[in-house]
Amino acid sequence: MIIAKVVGNLWATKKDDKLNGLKFFVVRPAKGSKSETFVTVDGAGAGIGDDVLVSQGSSARTVFAGGDVPVDAVIVGIIDSVEVDESLLEY
Repeated sequence: MIIAKVVGNLWATKKDDKLNGLKFFVVRPAKGSKSETFVTVDGAGAGIGDDVLVSQGSSARTVFAGGDVPVDAVIVGIIDSVEVDESLLEY
């Protein structure tokens, strides 16, 4: 899972039928991540500006009944706070 910020919405009128009714967001991973901005499906009721927890890969599909929805990134939580001991980040 990764920490990201919701930075925008995405609308797609033509898409796979299994994606109908899902809300899409553009997210930017937290500083220090090698990932770039990407699209994710909202599974937690997030909004623009929220810090979120994103699950990626095949595990992202398990959020939806049946597990056959064609997604590879899902917002699984809205972050209230993060506490990090920065001295532990230096190896």
